Amino acid sequence: MSPLRAVIADDERLMREQLRARLAEVWPELQIVAEARNGLEAVALVEQHRPDLVFLDIRMPGLSGVDAARQIAQMAVADDEYLPEIVFITAYDQYAVQAFEQGVCDYVLKPAERDRLQLTAQRIRARVALRDKPVVDIDDPNPPLQLLLHRLAAQLNPGAAPRYLDWIQASVGSAIQMIAVAEVLFFISDEKYTRVQTATVEALIRKPIKELVDELDPVLYWQIHRSTLVNVKAISGITRDMRGRQIVSVRDHPEKLEVSRSYGHLFKSM
Repeated sequence: MSPLRAVIADDERLMREQLRARLAEVWPELQIVAEARNGLEAVALVEQHRPDLVFLDIRMPGLSGVDAARQIAQMAVADDEYLPEIVFITAYDQYAVQAFEQGVCDYVLKPAERDRLQLTAQRIRARVALRDKPVVDIDDPNPPLQLLLHRLAAQLNPGAAPRYLDWIQASVGSAIQMIAVAEVLFFISDEKYTRVQTATVEALIRKPIKELVDELDPVLYWQIHRSTLVNVKAISGITRDMRGRQIVSVRDHPEKLEVSRSYGHLFKSM
């Protein structure tokens, strides 16, 4: 396996230097390809270097580490293949939520300690090794990355709790119809429209998936492809086709939905 490559993002120069030094001790084969001073720089450097993992300080000026991670995740959607591992850096252990320990992503408390970084290195190597393994279990207790990022954003801004859509106003033929979001099986976008599919109705809206992601409850709707959101309760199973792609079957509808490699982490490895 080629050495893994990383980007470090922290607005404090001394913290970046300390993390780099500790990583050199416990993970000498890891290549630090760039350092960012804020979230905007982090997103740009990830796009430029395409590292295997990103260390993001949770609190940074301009764009927080959580918001930077959300942009990086959306960047991965457009790529359809590439999604780096995320490691959050924080001085506040209240952000070390249970989801971190469950392995969706990882965290390191400031100042970075050798033992904790060794554990992070082990976890990242294990996740990278599992990327191409069969993934078919939808009962995984680990929350998807986008759900974790929503939870962290709510912790950082407790007074700004998100309001998710309950209804969609969509075109059905020549008529406009109100569709309950809970009844939607999946959303699929093309260049101009997004199809809203229920068990009985097919409708269209002029809203891209990248906007719907932030307007729908991430507990109920998972993004599985750059063009697809699926109602978790509507998933009846996951299989692989002849090319090894993960395919989602949906209750009450014959259509099969492809899962991009960027979202293979949504389903538990066998």
